[in-house]
Amino acid sequence: MDQDYERRLLRQIDFHNVADNVPSPENGKSPNQNRVSKEANSDSGKGKSVKEQVYQADPNPAAPSPVGHGTWSRAELLSSDLLSPVADSVAYAALLKNELLGAGIEKVTDPQTEDRRFQMPMQERSNLFRYALNCKKAPADDGNEISPYSLSPLSNKSHKLLRSPRKPTRKISKIPFKVLDAPELQDDFYLNLVDWSASNVLSVGLGACVYLWSACTSQVTRLCDLSVDGDSVTSVCWNERGNLVAVGTHKGYVQIWDASAGKKLTCLEGHSARVGALAWNADQLSSGSRDRLILQRDIRTPPLQAERRLQGHRQEVCGLKWSPDHQHLASGGNDNKLFVWNNSSLSPVQQYTEHLAAVKAIAWSPHQHGLLASGGGTADRCIRFWNTLTCQPLQCVDTGSQVCNLAWSKHANELVSTHGYSQNQILVWKYPSLTQVAKLTGHSYRVLYLAISPDGEAIVTGAGDETLRFWNVFSKTRSTKESKSVLNLFTRIR
Repeated sequence: MDQDYERRLLRQIDFHNVADNVPSPENGKSPNQNRVSKEANSDSGKGKSVKEQVYQADPNPAAPSPVGHGTWSRAELLSSDLLSPVADSVAYAALLKNELLGAGIEKVTDPQTEDRRFQMPMQERSNLFRYALNCKKAPADDGNEISPYSLSPLSNKSHKLLRSPRKPTRKISKIPFKVLDAPELQDDFYLNLVDWSASNVLSVGLGACVYLWSACTSQVTRLCDLSVDGDSVTSVCWNERGNLVAVGTHKGYVQIWDASAGKKLTCLEGHSARVGALAWNADQLSSGSRDRLILQRDIRTPPLQAERRLQGHRQEVCGLKWSPDHQHLASGGNDNKLFVWNNSSLSPVQQYTEHLAAVKAIAWSPHQHGLLASGGGTADRCIRFWNTLTCQPLQCVDTGSQVCNLAWSKHANELVSTHGYSQNQILVWKYPSLTQVAKLTGHSYRVLYLAISPDGEAIVTGAGDETLRFWNVFSKTRSTKESKSVLNLFTRIR
């Protein structure tokens, strides 16, 4: 072997060994990111009014490249789609194995979501770390041989590796793009004080008042003040159109407000204790209370005329969600029970008792008909999935901390969960593999409140640290890997 050529090869291998010790962008943070994160966490949120604070992070932190200037030129590597901050070292290692060991690698798998081992025969993979003098390069494919006049020293397999398409790496910012002060935001697990309307307006219950914040203009208005009646806000919920907001109170009332006019339309009675959960179904409004009742009322009729009383829970009702087809209502209570109701019965048609703590977090999947997710409190810490078409449990994952909220992405088969004791984190999950896509931290108290933006791309979280934090977690692009079963009749009806 030519001594100069051999010396260059050894220099490449030494440089690659040094590059392997460079920390991955997933684990390491740039100084700017650490500084911004500390600023965001030090936010006191003790202002007298809702105050907007915007934090911005460096979107393109500098990352060292493990590819040097040696026998294989950097221009050839940059011409491919393989050089992401995580995958460039993997691609370089594949090139070395192709040229030195004749591995015949043509494709590099995604190091985040797939097996890190290269796609090669098992017998060749077992020889990777053996020193041998009789290693032979894999023969080039017929019809695809490199021209003898090519100036590139790379083999045919390595050229295929560089030309192989690669899925772009999913990037989720670990820092909120907006932080709002929310003084008097209660640290109460059983309340629901934040909701985001279809008209892009956020409603927040702070003490005895309900405030509206426009995501378009950043304007804040006070909708109502219950301190005159000695009452306080315990839940808020927008209707589907985004023009009416329901307000549950500590004294057991449910008020309906016209948001654009700032006018109270009606006040519904019937509960004897605080109303902590609300859910709209077209013009029908369901309310859950500490008095263990669920009341369903049509706001178009006079009060109490079309009231339905659903009895089943033995303790406070803290979670309510209607299914996307408007046919079933899921309810969770402090009795650790999850019930499913329909429109024709006053008793639950399904009962799930596997949770070991209060069930507040409830979410219906918009992608699979009848798929329901629920989360348990501190003594349970699990997210469970149910097939309500067959009444069977599907999957369960232990999150390690109290599950406060759940919400599905509108575009991809993913969901987000917020947590309390003891990690106060926000997790993004891929379903059905239940792999974690991202972990977001920043709240110093348990993350009790969650809402999704109308475009389905951002979420807002609220906590007892009296802050609201906005995160970009979901993509607007629908996943291409979603499978639609031909046996599901609902996917074929237009």
